[in-house]
Amino acid sequence: MSAGGYTILEARGLLRAAGPDARSFLQGMVSNDVTKVGPECAVWSAFLTPQGKFLHEFFMTEEPGGEALLLDCEAARLDDLRSRLTRYKLRANVELTDVTADRRVAAIFGAGALETLGLPAEPGVTTPFGGGVIYVDPRLAGLGARTVLPRAGAEEALEGAGIAAAGLAGYDKLRIELGVPDGSRDLEIERSPLLENGFDELHGIDWDKGCFMGQELTARTKYRALIKKRLLPVAIEGPAPEPGTQVTAEGKDAGVLRSSVDGMGLALLRLDRLDAPLLAGEARLTPKKPDWLAI
Repeated sequence: MSAGGYTILEARGLLRAAGPDARSFLQGMVSNDVTKVGPECAVWSAFLTPQGKFLHEFFMTEEPGGEALLLDCEAARLDDLRSRLTRYKLRANVELTDVTADRRVAAIFGAGALETLGLPAEPGVTTPFGGGVIYVDPRLAGLGARTVLPRAGAEEALEGAGIAAAGLAGYDKLRIELGVPDGSRDLEIERSPLLENGFDELHGIDWDKGCFMGQELTARTKYRALIKKRLLPVAIEGPAPEPGTQVTAEGKDAGVLRSSVDGMGLALLRLDRLDAPLLAGEARLTPKKPDWLAI
């Protein structure tokens, strides 16, 4: 597939944040710098508990025309994200609306995808496309691009750009091989700290933006070097275990398996047990450290 392929991400939804206070409100809530989001830049971010634990992850883009921000989030948990943000809205003039019915999210990936789209291999670079926007994945350029398009005609716009339809499994395997988490499939809600799951190296945190929900404990974890586990790609030999299966090393707890596909998975593993044989159910796991990972 020399020109790459696209897959519609049906599991993703879109939350629209509009109003004069939308940016300043979100700036105090989320882990990345909302002021960077614009016609030429998209970011990946997270919303945390006050204790610095994962609640939601999402991509932020500017709506064409600049009237609002769009949060590409987990569709099944969009109402929870909107409800939690609304609790903190107070007098802020911001309107949060589910616009999933009107728009679609797609991932474009594979050899030649960015070149076909005329995009540089620079995370977050954004340009207008098909009545919406298209951008290089802000986490890793190796993941390709993402797009937010009007629901009507989304496939036609992508195929008109020379991108053919491809299966979700191919994209999922690429994501897992690169060690990139997919929301609550890979992070435990209200328990997972961002730094165990690559958000620092994958550009999901801006350390210079000032305070955000959970910022103090996230920063303390970083500067005191308190990370004992990391989410890592693993090759799976044997029957694929169910997500949530405990990983053991010489009979001792070594972590837990998260999402998997076609002989590859992501597992949250204790760093002090990576050199021992790892088992999950009847399968043997072999960690594969991605180039971007700082351990």
